[in-house]
Amino acid sequence: MQLAPVLDREEYVEQAYFFRMFRERLKENLASQEILGRLHEEILTTTRLPMAIQFLATELKHAGLLAPGMRHLSHYFTPFQAFVASKAEQEGLRFSVDSALQILEGEAQYRAGMPTQAGLFVYQIEVLSRHRLGYDDGILAMVHDAFYDDEWRAYATVVRKSIGEVDFANLVYLRSQTYVEDQVKIDQDQTFPPTLFGIKEGKIAKASRGRDPLFLFAALQRQLNYPAVPRNVSRDDPLTKLVTLQAKVRELELKVKVLEMESRGQSDVLKDLGKPDVLDD
Repeated sequence: MQLAPVLDREEYVEQAYFFRMFRERLKENLASQEILGRLHEEILTTTRLPMAIQFLATELKHAGLLAPGMRHLSHYFTPFQAFVASKAEQEGLRFSVDSALQILEGEAQYRAGMPTQAGLFVYQIEVLSRHRLGYDDGILAMVHDAFYDDEWRAYATVVRKSIGEVDFANLVYLRSQTYVEDQVKIDQDQTFPPTLFGIKEGKIAKASRGRDPLFLFAALQRQLNYPAVPRNVSRDDPLTKLVTLQAKVRELELKVKVLEMESRGQSDVLKDLGKPDVLDD
């Protein structure tokens, strides 16, 4: 199983800036193609992100979507990042591009700080829960991230199979130090798998059993400073619909211009960036 690598801190700092600027400029009614065509110039050139953005621009021009380009750059963007992007681009879901970019920005900011496996895991599970993106494919994407060690990937697989039938609070409690201490009081000869959550997380999870999992996420954020997930921005909002429509019109206009240029025999300035291995060392 090939895992998405863990990047240097400066990559995540620049990623957070990229996702934030991308989102803000979409709100200014700029087309995605136009934004990506310029935004790479603002990114720190000691990182690999400028090349990644140029590749995404090329893919966007041909496919009209970001997620396929992110999947091609699996040695730079994680499967979970591509998964979130794909859900924003999927028709019929009440999950906006604005929400997706906020989520990606928040995750990149967290990774640029002092992230823990527990913190990132809970953040990503809350993304799936709060925005109803689907646990099966979402957790499978999480498993392919090298940030998680073997124990965490095994735990993620258990959660993927169980989360529809077992409270997430219970799944946290059962792998916490709190659970171990509770059980040792009953039988000191018991053996347990390695704990993944501490005493405080275990106590909060134990108190949250049988309740909406969003209450557990909120308590972990209040009490232990776990990263918070942005709230949903509905596509049904009239302003969101208008901005999306205007952006699509501008993208179509740009595509027409590109086709006209190509028909005159002019070279495609992004042609040399068209392979996923452009970021390989």
